[in-house]
Amino acid sequence: MMTCRTVKVWQLQLTSLYIAQNLFLLSLSSQYLFHSDSAFMAGRRVVVFPSSAELGPVLAHLVTSRAEKALASHGRFTLGLSGGSLVSMLSKELLALPELDCSKWVIGFCDERLVSFDDPESTYGLYKNQLFSKVNIPDSGILTIDPSLPVSECAENYTRKLKEAFPDDDIPVFDMLLLGMGPDGHTCSLFPDHPLLEETKKIVAPISDSPKPPPQRVTMTLPVVNSACCVAFVSTGGSKAPILKEVLEGREGPAFPAARVVPTNGELFWLVDDPAAASLTIQVERPGSGAKL
Repeated sequence: MMTCRTVKVWQLQLTSLYIAQNLFLLSLSSQYLFHSDSAFMAGRRVVVFPSSAELGPVLAHLVTSRAEKALASHGRFTLGLSGGSLVSMLSKELLALPELDCSKWVIGFCDERLVSFDDPESTYGLYKNQLFSKVNIPDSGILTIDPSLPVSECAENYTRKLKEAFPDDDIPVFDMLLLGMGPDGHTCSLFPDHPLLEETKKIVAPISDSPKPPPQRVTMTLPVVNSACCVAFVSTGGSKAPILKEVLEGREGPAFPAARVVPTNGELFWLVDDPAAASLTIQVERPGSGAKL
């Protein structure tokens, strides 16, 4: 016979089971949102090299291999560049390649500081001196900002240039983007907790309050970054180890800007050296010398 006590025990057991199930689902949801091993990161490849000296040549071959693929597919290669230490590494390694042909490359900039081209802070200026002036990229294939304009007009002007370069795309689809990451987890000029992280309509946005000088910049937005066919982060040096761990292995709370780079239909590479990867506990790739990705 079922007594009131039996019913009460049965109800308590059902309640406990319900709570346990919801806690389990909440745990799965948390892992999906905040941890790097969740399903939506399955396509990410974290590749670790002993030093930047071994990383550089592999980066150059990754760029040229994706260029060959794009040229075979649609007759041109569209590449978005970032500044920082990437400038010297990429320039050196591309120039070391025999018979490099950039005549059908179209170059854009993932972000740019609103300074004159002869300013040491100009990403275009650095690439012009170290790379563009030494290869056969036509001037018409290099999409630069107009630094003489106010920052909002500069962003609008650069938006028009990108739309002209990608007339068939509502959002420009670059064949490849090369990104860096700051010690605060920013990428492009998308900084932690900044409203631009939620921008969904603009493809290029102005920023006048960059926490890193100079304060005025223009930047590609996340919809453009995540539309690329291939995105490769380059992060080197021991100073990047703490933030790299947080970005790649997850943290409680809002994701860092770099962690929000998840190409919708493209490849995602993190190319890092041993000092930067020192704190990682996730599974990584360690290719041999001269590897090709």
